[in-house]
Amino acid sequence: MTNADTPAPAGLARVFWASFALASVLFHIGLVFSGLVPNLVSRPLHLVFVLPWVLIYQREGTQWVSGMVLLVFGCAAALWVAFSHDALADQYGFLESDFQVGIAAVLICVVLEAARRAIGWPLPLVAALALLYGLLGQHIPGQFGHSGTPIESFLGTLVIAEGGLWGSLTAVSVNVVAIFVIFGAVLNAGEAGQGFMNVAAAAAGRLRGGAAKVSVLSSALFGSISGSASANVASTGAITLPAMTKLGYPKRIAGAVEAVASSGGQIMPPLMGAGAFVMVELTGVPYTGIMAAAALPALLYFWAVWIGIDGYARRYDLRGLTAADRPARRDVLVTSGFFLIPFFILLWGMFVMQVTPQYAACLAIMAGAVLLLTGRDLRIDLRRAAVRAESALINAGKQVALIGAIIFCASLVIGVLGVTGLGVKITSLILSVSGGQLWPSLLLTALACLVLGMEVPTTAAYVICVSVAGPALIELGLDPLQAHLFVFWYALLSTITPPVCGAVFIAAGMIGENWLRVALTAMALGVGLYLIPLGMVAAPSLINLTGAPVMAVLAAIKIGAGLALISWALVRRWHVLLRLAAAAVGLLLVLAPI
Repeated sequence: MTNADTPAPAGLARVFWASFALASVLFHIGLVFSGLVPNLVSRPLHLVFVLPWVLIYQREGTQWVSGMVLLVFGCAAALWVAFSHDALADQYGFLESDFQVGIAAVLICVVLEAARRAIGWPLPLVAALALLYGLLGQHIPGQFGHSGTPIESFLGTLVIAEGGLWGSLTAVSVNVVAIFVIFGAVLNAGEAGQGFMNVAAAAAGRLRGGAAKVSVLSSALFGSISGSASANVASTGAITLPAMTKLGYPKRIAGAVEAVASSGGQIMPPLMGAGAFVMVELTGVPYTGIMAAAALPALLYFWAVWIGIDGYARRYDLRGLTAADRPARRDVLVTSGFFLIPFFILLWGMFVMQVTPQYAACLAIMAGAVLLLTGRDLRIDLRRAAVRAESALINAGKQVALIGAIIFCASLVIGVLGVTGLGVKITSLILSVSGGQLWPSLLLTALACLVLGMEVPTTAAYVICVSVAGPALIELGLDPLQAHLFVFWYALLSTITPPVCGAVFIAAGMIGENWLRVALTAMALGVGLYLIPLGMVAAPSLINLTGAPVMAVLAAIKIGAGLALISWALVRRWHVLLRLAAAAVGLLLVLAPI
C-alpha cells in the first residue's frame, strides 16, 4: 500500500483521476453520514470505485485495452446488482436465468483479474482453486469431497446474496477500512510524517544507537496509520537508512532495523492496518476492545526490538545523532501538531463522544484536511494546499482500491469455505493431526500462516488462516480474540522471514546489502514477533488490559523480561553457555503462565 509508486498522470488524465478519487472519497465518507444504505447497493458501488484504479490506472498498451474491457463489463455487472437489489433479495441467493449466471461469471472473473493486477498471482490462484473445489468437489472421494451444489445456487450465493463478494469482509472494506485509509492519506499528504520523524529524533536521537531507535519510534508511529510494512520502509527508510549509514552502522543492521520496525506498524494501535477492522467483524469485539487487547503485545514487540538495537549499539559502538542532526525544539512542537491534533480528535470521538470509529475518523479527516492549508512555516498557502489535497485524494483512491481488490478476492475464498463446508473439514484435520492438543495445533497454525503469508498480503493471509484454523483453536480452549490475535501476528511473519520477506527486500535494496544477511539480522531483532503470540496463549491476561489491568501489566513485565534476555542472547557477544542460559530462562519467562 505505497503512497506514490509511480508519477501522477498529467493533463486531462490528471483531472479525471483527481475527480474520480474525490468521488470515491465522498462516497465512502457519505456512507458514514447517510444512514442505512442497502448492502447490495453500497458494496457493489464500492467495487465500481475499486476497479478503475487496479485495471487501467497508469496502464499502457494492451494492458490498458484489456483493462478497459474488463472495467466496462465489471462495472456494468456491479451496477446491475446495485439497481436490482430489491428483486435479488427475493431470490435468496439462487440465480434464475442464464443472464444472471453470466453476470455472476463476469463479476468473479473481473474480481480475480483485478486482484492479480493489484498484488500478483498467489491470492487469485487460491481463490480460483477454491472455486474449482466448489464446482467439482462432489467428484472428490472421501472426507474432503462434498455433496455438490447446483451452479445457480453456488454462484448465486457468491454474487447476489450477502455472502461471498458482498459479505462481511466487504462490509469492513466499505464501511471502515476505506475511511481509515482516507485518514492516513490525508495525514501523509501534510506534515504528519515529518512530525513523526521529529518527535522520534527528539526523543531518542541522542541515545546510544540513536539513529536506529529513531527508526523504531518513527516507524511505529508512521506504521500505525500506513498499514503496510513495505510502504513504511519506503517512507521512513528514505530518511532513517541514510542517517544510520552516515553514522557508521553496518548495512545489515540498518536494513534490519528499518524492516523490523516498519513491520511492527501493522500490530500497533490505534489503526493496525486493515486487520483490526476485519477482526472487529469476525470476532464481534468492539474496535476499542481490539485496541486495548493489542496495546501491550505491540509495546512488547517494540521493547524487544529496542533491546536488540541497544545490544548491537554496545557491540559495534554505535553512537547517537549529533546535535546538528536533531530537529530544533520549535520544529518538533510545530510539526507534532499535524498528527497529534487529528489523533486527539479520533480518540476523543471514540472515547468521549462515544461515536463509532468511522464517524470519529471522519471528524479527524476534516481536521487533517484543514491542516493541509499550512505547514511548519505556519503560513496559509492555498497553492501548496491544493497540491497536498490532490496527493491525498489520489493516494486514498489507490489505497482503498488495493485493499478492496484483496478483500473482494479473499471474500470468494471465504464464501466457498462456507458453501462447501471445507473450513469445518480442515478444522477437523487440524484437530486430528495435532491429537486434540493445543500447542501442536498452534504450531501447525503458525506454519500455515507463515507459508500463506509468503504469498498473499497480511490481511488476506489472516482472514484465510483464521477461517480454517480459528475454529479448531477455539474448540481447544482459546478465547476467540486470543485465537484471532495469534493468527494475525503470525500472518505478519513473512515480512521478515525468508524466503519471501517483503519488508527486508525493500530495505536491503534501499541500502545496498545482501537481503539474506538483512533477513537473518531482522529475525534476531524481531524475535518478539515469533514469541509474543505464544506468550498471549500462555498468559491470556496479557490481552485483558481492560478487564484485569494489574494482571495484564504483570504479564507484560514477565514477558518483557524474557524477551530482553532472549534479545541479549541473540545479539551480545557473551560466552555461548551464558547466551544459551539467558535464552532458556527468557523462553521460560515468556511461556510461563500467570
